[in-house]
Amino acid sequence: MLCTWARDYGVIGTGIDMSQLFSGQARLRAEELGVGDRVKFIHGDAAGYVADEKVDVAACVGATWIGGGVAGTIELLAQSLRTGGIILIGEPYWRQLPPTEDVARGCLATSISEFLTLPELLASFGPLGYDVVEMVLADQDGWDRYEAAKWLTMRRWLEANPGDDFAKEVRAQLTSEPERYARYTREYTGWGVFALMKR
Repeated sequence: MLCTWARDYGVIGTGIDMSQLFSGQARLRAEELGVGDRVKFIHGDAAGYVADEKVDVAACVGATWIGGGVAGTIELLAQSLRTGGIILIGEPYWRQLPPTEDVARGCLATSISEFLTLPELLASFGPLGYDVVEMVLADQDGWDRYEAAKWLTMRRWLEANPGDDFAKEVRAQLTSEPERYARYTREYTGWGVFALMKR
């Protein structure tokens, strides 16, 4: 995302990821797009990270555990944000409440209480002192493309690594994931990125 923004909008920025693989791939992508001089990537834990200089946009897209949840992550990101800047939070929500805790776990949530419904999530930003100024929600087709791309990646990995220690685990996941996704995640879970500005 940061590399694409640098290419398309001329932004400069820093990305942080705990995965050495993802950090390395991001650096390669930056070079591929010709933006290696405008972006940098830190391999590390973003929990507690505060930028040396205030930024216009601070984002956490899908990893609000870095602040112990949405509220803590907003508080953390705000420490790096200049006055008038925008916080981007990527977060799952319930499209409809699962009828049981087992269904919630089928959606890869620890419990029904782990996520809010979309109206509840939107309402939760106000008491934290933020206005929602934009949102982009994954639609059903986007979810399908995102999940199905994982299955193709697993299949190709299995073909290239049949003797790997993880092959049996990856095979089991590839066998079960399409049905699990269709039965649970596709029906109950939504995901969006929410742009917030301090009141």
